[in-house]
Amino acid sequence: MSALAQQIVLGILIGGLYGLAAAGLSLVFGVLKVLNVAHGELIMLGGYAAFWAVALLGMDPFGSLVLVVPLSLLAGVVLYGALFGFVVRANEETREKNSLLIGFGLALVLHALAVRLWTADERSIVTPYGGAVITVAGLSIPVVRLLSLVIAFAVIGGLQLLLTHWRWGKAIRATAEDWQAALLTGIDVRRAYLLAFAMGTGLAGTAGVLVSVGYSVSPSIGLEWTLKALIVVVLAGLGSMIGTFVGGILLGVAEALSAAAFGGPYREVVGLVIFVVVLCARPRGLFGR
Repeated sequence: MSALAQQIVLGILIGGLYGLAAAGLSLVFGVLKVLNVAHGELIMLGGYAAFWAVALLGMDPFGSLVLVVPLSLLAGVVLYGALFGFVVRANEETREKNSLLIGFGLALVLHALAVRLWTADERSIVTPYGGAVITVAGLSIPVVRLLSLVIAFAVIGGLQLLLTHWRWGKAIRATAEDWQAALLTGIDVRRAYLLAFAMGTGLAGTAGVLVSVGYSVSPSIGLEWTLKALIVVVLAGLGSMIGTFVGGILLGVAEALSAAAFGGPYREVVGLVIFVVVLCARPRGLFGR
């Protein structure tokens, strides 16, 4: 029972990162109806930005968020203006098709650029407290992953508050529900799209920082994290950032339990099984609205 409880704890810790990684993809797709399959590459770039902030500037990896998040937001503005801003001018069906093409092209470019600049080697951040562990009721909780979970939850909670109470947050929600009605009420839909895309990129950068602290970063992790985010989005559904975060935790726990029951190589399979089952049984997702 203690081994089972330990696996559940580890699943919750990694699931928080899944939820944060999926939140940006969910926000962009829910508002713009654009599926950015280069989302994992943006997470990868956030991880590299944190790594170099620590290596070159001597910053604390969690403190590097104050540098990485603004850069990620700026990157979102640039990508929207250069690429995705043209996609949203089409109807919703055409948006999804064109965004897939642009996203795949962008993912290939970013992957090749990362290999060219930093090679294909894995890099990880070493901290003085990297091996610290808290023991609670016989369960070992890594301090770094616990801090990552707390930060992820705080970011998701802050985003939910922004979307609920901020003036432009309400505009983004209205645009996501019906952009034509939002336009008739005087909302600048293009600005709402830009803000949503920039926020989604900022969430990807934040997730990249937390991934680089608890795990390793390399150019190849982009596809893996894109798939994880897609599974969580299908599992949780659109319409709730908190629901997306909970969906990520559910996926993390399911993977951890499957690894304990069937072995590590099968943990990836359970995510795909959940993806297919939820897609067939409840296309809206568990928390979709």
